[in-house]
Amino acid sequence: MHVIVHGGAGSDPDEPEPRQAVLDEAAETGAEASSVLDAVESAVRVLESSPRFNAGVGGAVQSDGEIRTDAGVMTSDREAGAVSSMRGVEHAVSAARVVLEETPHVFVSGDHAVELAADYGVETGVDLWSEDTREKWNDLDSVPEGSPSEHLDWLREKFGGSPDSAEGDGDSADADSAESNPKDHDTVGAVAYDPETDEFAAATSTGGRWLALAGRVGDVPQIGSGFFAAPAGAASATGAGEDIAKATLTRRAVRHLESGHTAQQAADRAIEEFAELTGSSAGVIVLDGDGTAGSAFNSDAMQTAVARSFADE
Repeated sequence: MHVIVHGGAGSDPDEPEPRQAVLDEAAETGAEASSVLDAVESAVRVLESSPRFNAGVGGAVQSDGEIRTDAGVMTSDREAGAVSSMRGVEHAVSAARVVLEETPHVFVSGDHAVELAADYGVETGVDLWSEDTREKWNDLDSVPEGSPSEHLDWLREKFGGSPDSAEGDGDSADADSAESNPKDHDTVGAVAYDPETDEFAAATSTGGRWLALAGRVGDVPQIGSGFFAAPAGAASATGAGEDIAKATLTRRAVRHLESGHTAQQAADRAIEEFAELTGSSAGVIVLDGDGTAGSAFNSDAMQTAVARSFADE
């Protein structure tokens, strides 16, 4: 099994070495799996359990003081599942897999997604607050109240502009804002390739954007935006959420694989096109049919890890 994982594209992270150790563990865990779906799920679950990333535990807090998780997963036979706006679900990637395997649908959201996940054994009701997110929330000099329009007024005042401008990763916040939260760039993802079956899978998971409007959903659970897989390869993205969705970044990367480019060429071309189209920052990881990994980003940093099982040697 060949696996590449990412921990988000954004500013230089605090304590990069411990974050890299978690990414290495995630990639190695995925590489030992017996199927591509098991590989991306197990890899992402490691990252969702670490408060060092913006997924699962320690996810970003929305404007109403709630942490909501999103995820998507897809295989190269074009089976897909996605979930969004789930409160109390640490392993959103596992809930997305439930949608893929147990329903005739590709996307389930909100409380219904939580209920579906619980019905199939995914733990719900989890306290997703970390020490860091609790401290940052408590340090706010005010919190929005009232209707959604009042929340938006608060966000515009707080961030000095439209709350959907310069969105980040899975979600990076407004790069020009003094209130930007470094956690916003820590969306996680994994891509796997099994050379024995010639199958791919991709998965991406996030807590969204810090202080986004309650209920906001970015690129992560949208097919072709946060994640995509096809017979030619697979990709997972991270970065400016709304712009990634508008540019369908992962579908763009895989299309370059389908045109005969290597994984690294596909990643580079996709990010170049994305920057030209949007002027925003993002990152993408890719695997191709040779089992070769590629990654590219136009932000300050994006940490990745690659692993393969000994059986592939």
